[in-house]
Amino acid sequence: MQNRDIIVIGGSAGATAPLRDILGRLPANLPAAIFIVLHLPAHGIGILSTVAAAAAKLPVRQAESGMVIENGHIYLAAPDHHLLIHDGHLMLGRGPLENLVRPAIDPLFRSAALHYGPRVIGVVLSGLLSDGAAGLSAIKRCGGIAVVQDPNDAISDEMPLRAMESTTVDLCVPAARLGDVLSDLARERAAASLPIPPEIALEVKIAAGERVGSDTLVDIANPAPLTCPGCGGVLSELSMGRPLRFRCQVGHAYTADALAKEQESRVDEAFRVALRIIEERAELVHRMAEDGRRSGRPAVAQMYEARAAEYREYADMIRRVMLQSLAPKPPTRKEQ
Repeated sequence: MQNRDIIVIGGSAGATAPLRDILGRLPANLPAAIFIVLHLPAHGIGILSTVAAAAAKLPVRQAESGMVIENGHIYLAAPDHHLLIHDGHLMLGRGPLENLVRPAIDPLFRSAALHYGPRVIGVVLSGLLSDGAAGLSAIKRCGGIAVVQDPNDAISDEMPLRAMESTTVDLCVPAARLGDVLSDLARERAAASLPIPPEIALEVKIAAGERVGSDTLVDIANPAPLTCPGCGGVLSELSMGRPLRFRCQVGHAYTADALAKEQESRVDEAFRVALRIIEERAELVHRMAEDGRRSGRPAVAQMYEARAAEYREYADMIRRVMLQSLAPKPPTRKEQ
């Protein structure tokens, strides 16, 4: 039996500091390889150098396709590519965005679960929304270990909380202890292998860039009356338990909260477009009224002024809706 030699880590907002804590405490003789996806711009902020400086005892490399996996090495996701691991080497996938990002955390976690099963340790750090929750659930379904940063210790607690809601987490640990915990877990023997759910393999293929269509999704999802924000296609609700997720025929994937967040921005954009059109309409008919007065047609001028006033009322109504309807409502006492 092998030890748990695959550690996959995902984080977003607020994850840089705990990641530094983790990597700074890992020993030079760590009997595992580490793979990291952060939802941070890879260009211009020196994330590679930041990670390398934190992991002073371990070499850090930006992932490249075909790169051989070595214990005691840290592999950082490359920009605009899903980081996937496959039978001893790395793959960079150009599949569709997941939760509006590429690289996303879930594809890395699924690929690790698919190929390494109980040898995998999955770690979800601070972040917004719920990327990582489905991937951590996949790791658990394949016999791996699920670890999250303590939400009370996280700058943004949504990702750890969503992960804990989606699967049975083995350990919930403050960032200051995570490095030591991972070092200990990596030296333990992995459990026996479990059967791999076929949908996990399918989603890994999608992240790698393989074709998706209605015939592909029919076995794992049901069409929903929802539109994909990425391409305008029909979304299907995936049937693999929590978290609630959707995919379109192109392959764009969303957890429900990420989809709702994107829809909110689209609603706001639609309101602003409608407001612009109505205000332009009010201005146009106002000018038509002035033209009517100048040309000695008072009845026409009066009609157009009435329309302009009506359009301005519509514009004011949209402004009020924009200010009120998109603002989160405070929870009721029953909801608290």
